[in-house]
Amino acid sequence: MSALTFAEPLPGLAPYTDYTLDAVDGAVGLFSLRPAEAPEVRLFVLDASVYLPQYTPEIAAPCREIGLGSAQDARVLVVATPGGNGTTVNLMAPVLVNESTGQSAQAILDGQGWPLRASLSA
Repeated sequence: MSALTFAEPLPGLAPYTDYTLDAVDGAVGLFSLRPAEAPEVRLFVLDASVYLPQYTPEIAAPCREIGLGSAQDARVLVVATPGGNGTTVNLMAPVLVNESTGQSAQAILDGQGWPLRASLSA
Protein backbone atom coordinates (compact mmCIF):
# COMPACT_ATOMS: atom_id res chain seq x y z
CA MET A 1 0.00 0.00 0.00
CA SER A 2 1.17 3.50 -0.84
CA ALA A 3 -0.16 6.81 0.41
CA LEU A 4 -0.68 9.42 -2.31
CA THR A 5 -1.46 13.12 -1.91
CA PHE A 6 -2.90 15.14 -4.78
CA ALA A 7 -2.43 18.92 -4.84
CA GLU A 8 -5.90 19.21 -6.41
CA PRO A 9 -8.87 16.85 -6.02
CA LEU A 10 -9.44 14.48 -8.92
CA PRO A 11 -12.35 15.56 -11.15
CA GLY A 12 -15.59 14.30 -9.65
CA LEU A 13 -13.93 13.33 -6.36
CA ALA A 14 -13.71 16.66 -4.52
CA PRO A 15 -12.84 17.31 -1.76
CA TYR A 16 -10.57 14.25 -1.44
CA THR A 17 -6.82 14.70 -1.92
CA ASP A 18 -5.38 11.85 0.21
CA TYR A 19 -5.54 8.37 -1.31
CA THR A 20 -4.29 4.85 -0.85
CA LEU A 21 -2.90 2.92 -3.80
CA ASP A 22 -3.11 -0.85 -3.36
CA ALA A 23 -1.84 -3.51 -5.75
CA VAL A 24 -4.51 -5.96 -6.88
CA ASP A 25 -3.37 -9.48 -6.04
CA GLY A 26 -2.54 -11.60 -9.07
CA ALA A 27 -2.56 -8.72 -11.55
CA VAL A 28 0.84 -7.10 -12.09
CA GLY A 29 0.47 -3.36 -12.67
CA LEU A 30 -3.21 -3.16 -11.63
CA PHE A 31 -4.05 -1.02 -8.61
CA SER A 32 -7.02 0.14 -6.59
CA LEU A 33 -7.03 3.88 -5.82
CA ARG A 34 -9.25 4.92 -2.88
CA PRO A 35 -9.77 8.21 -1.06
CA ALA A 36 -8.52 7.78 2.52
CA GLU A 37 -11.67 9.49 3.84
CA ALA A 38 -14.05 7.48 1.63
CA PRO A 39 -12.68 3.94 1.20
CA GLU A 40 -15.97 2.79 -0.33
CA VAL A 41 -15.04 4.82 -3.44
CA ARG A 42 -12.61 3.02 -5.73
CA LEU A 43 -10.95 3.61 -9.07
CA PHE A 44 -8.92 1.02 -10.90
CA VAL A 45 -5.67 2.29 -12.38
CA LEU A 46 -3.12 0.55 -14.57
CA ASP A 47 0.62 1.10 -14.68
CA ALA A 48 1.06 2.43 -18.23
CA SER A 49 4.56 0.96 -18.54
CA VAL A 50 3.13 -2.54 -18.04
CA TYR A 51 -0.05 -2.35 -20.13
CA LEU A 52 0.62 0.47 -22.60
CA PRO A 53 4.35 0.61 -23.41
CA GLN A 54 3.58 2.66 -26.56
CA TYR A 55 1.91 5.41 -24.47
CA THR A 56 4.28 8.39 -24.52
CA PRO A 57 2.43 11.57 -23.54
CA GLU A 58 4.19 14.90 -23.07
CA ILE A 59 3.91 15.44 -19.31
CA ALA A 60 6.95 17.51 -18.29
CA ALA A 61 5.14 20.41 -16.56
CA PRO A 62 2.92 18.23 -14.34
CA CYS A 63 5.99 16.21 -13.33
CA ARG A 64 7.74 19.33 -12.09
CA GLU A 65 4.63 20.18 -10.04
CA ILE A 66 5.06 16.94 -8.05
CA GLY A 67 8.79 17.37 -7.56
CA LEU A 68 10.17 15.32 -10.46
CA GLY A 69 12.82 16.43 -12.92
CA SER A 70 11.44 14.52 -15.89
CA ALA A 71 8.59 12.34 -17.07
CA GLN A 72 10.88 9.31 -16.92
CA ASP A 73 10.95 9.69 -13.12
CA ALA A 74 7.15 9.47 -12.74
CA ARG A 75 5.02 6.39 -12.36
CA VAL A 76 2.30 6.94 -14.96
CA LEU A 77 -1.07 5.40 -14.18
CA VAL A 78 -4.21 5.45 -16.31
CA VAL A 79 -7.76 5.09 -15.03
CA ALA A 80 -9.37 1.87 -16.25
CA THR A 81 -13.12 1.41 -16.63
CA PRO A 82 -14.40 -2.16 -17.00
CA GLY A 83 -17.56 -2.59 -19.03
CA GLY A 84 -19.71 -5.10 -20.87
CA ASN A 85 -17.77 -4.53 -24.10
CA GLY A 86 -14.33 -4.69 -22.49
CA THR A 87 -12.15 -2.32 -20.52
CA THR A 88 -11.34 1.22 -21.59
CA VAL A 89 -8.54 3.45 -20.32
CA ASN A 90 -8.36 7.23 -20.08
CA LEU A 91 -5.22 8.27 -21.95
CA MET A 92 -6.16 11.96 -21.96
CA ALA A 93 -5.77 12.33 -18.18
CA PRO A 94 -3.01 10.15 -16.70
CA VAL A 95 -2.23 10.09 -13.00
CA LEU A 96 1.41 10.91 -12.27
CA VAL A 97 3.07 9.68 -9.09
CA ASN A 98 6.32 10.70 -7.44
CA GLU A 99 7.07 7.36 -5.80
CA SER A 100 9.61 8.90 -3.39
CA THR A 101 7.20 11.39 -1.83
CA GLY A 102 3.70 10.20 -2.77
CA GLN A 103 2.95 13.56 -4.39
CA SER A 104 0.57 12.99 -7.28
CA ALA A 105 -1.28 14.89 -9.97
CA GLN A 106 -3.69 14.15 -12.75
CA ALA A 107 -2.50 15.71 -15.98
CA ILE A 108 -5.00 16.87 -18.62
CA LEU A 109 -3.38 16.37 -22.03
CA ASP A 110 -5.39 18.71 -24.24
CA GLY A 111 -4.26 18.88 -27.84
CA GLN A 112 -2.10 15.75 -27.80
CA GLY A 113 -4.66 13.49 -29.47
CA TRP A 114 -4.91 10.92 -26.67
CA PRO A 115 -8.42 9.49 -26.30
CA LEU A 116 -10.59 9.71 -23.21
CA ARG A 117 -11.81 6.11 -23.70
CA ALA A 118 -9.32 3.86 -25.47
CA SER A 119 -10.03 0.14 -25.67
CA LEU A 120 -7.55 -1.91 -23.71
CA SER A 121 -6.29 -4.72 -25.90
CA ALA A 122 -5.77 -8.14 -24.41
